[in-house]
Amino acid sequence: MIQGLIYALISALAFASLPILVKLGYNAGLSSDVMMQSRFVYAVLILLVVIFINDRSLLKISRMGLLKCAFIGLVIYWLQTTCFVTALATIPASTVVLVLYVHPVTVALLSALFLKMKIDRFVAITLILVMGGCCLVFYDAFLKEVDAIGMAYAVGAMVFFSCYLVLVQVLLKGLKPLTATLYVLLFTGVAFGITGEPSAWLNQDFTTIAICLSLGIFPGVIAVTFLYMSIEKVGSTYACIFSSIEPIATLAAASVFLDENIVMLQIGGAALIILGIIIPNVRALRIKKKFQIAE
Repeated sequence: MIQGLIYALISALAFASLPILVKLGYNAGLSSDVMMQSRFVYAVLILLVVIFINDRSLLKISRMGLLKCAFIGLVIYWLQTTCFVTALATIPASTVVLVLYVHPVTVALLSALFLKMKIDRFVAITLILVMGGCCLVFYDAFLKEVDAIGMAYAVGAMVFFSCYLVLVQVLLKGLKPLTATLYVLLFTGVAFGITGEPSAWLNQDFTTIAICLSLGIFPGVIAVTFLYMSIEKVGSTYACIFSSIEPIATLAAASVFLDENIVMLQIGGAALIILGIIIPNVRALRIKKKFQIAE
C-alpha cells in the first residue's frame, strides 16, 4: 500500500509541474506550439526506449485501435492541450488548474447523457461540492479581473478534457494502458508538429531546451509511468484518491516559483473540489470491501 501511495504522489506532483513549466517557457520566450511539440516528441521517444527495453509487445496495436488513438490524439487531446496552454499565456496557473478541475461535473453529465450512468445521491453531492469550489475560483478570478479570453480557453480545456476522459473510456477499452498512451501521445505530437514550428528545434538555448525536455520527462513520461505503477500496486480507485493532491501541489508551486498570490477563496475552492473528487472514490472502496467480505 505504501509503495502504491508513493507512486501516486510522484505521478500527481509530475502532472502538477505542467502549468509551472509552461509559464516558465513563456517567460523564456517559447511559444505554446513549440513547447507542446517538444513535450510530446520527448515523451514519445523516452516511452519508446522504455518499451523496447521492457516489453516490445506493447508496440502492437490493431488498425482500429490505431485509428481510435489517432482521433483522440490529433483532435481531442490536441484541442484540450492547446486551450490549456493558451489560457496559461494570460491568466494565473493556479486559476487555470482549478478551472480544469471542474471536469468531474462535466464528465458525470456526459456519462449520464451518453453512457446511461445513474446520478445517485453520492454523485449529486460530489457535483455540488465541485461546483461550489468552482464558484469560489471563478469569483476570485472576477475579483482579479482575469482576462476573459484566457478564462474562456481554460473552460475550453476543461470541456475538451472531459470529452477526452469519456472517449478514452469508450474508444480505448481493451487496449493496454501504455500502448494507448504511447499512440495517443504520438498522434498528439504529430498534431503539434503540423501546427508548430519545426525550425524551432534549431533555435533553442540551454534554458529553453531544459524547459522542453522537462515537459517531456515530468508531466509526460514520469507522470504517466508512475500512475500506471500505482494502479498496478493498489488499483485505480486508491490511485485516484492519492493523486488528488495534484491541484494543491500546483497552487503551492505557482506561489513558490511564479510568485502568484494564492488567496483564501482559491484555497477554499480547491478544498471543495478535492473533497468532491475523494468522496465517490471512498464510497467505491467501501462497496468493494463489502463485496470482498461477502465472498
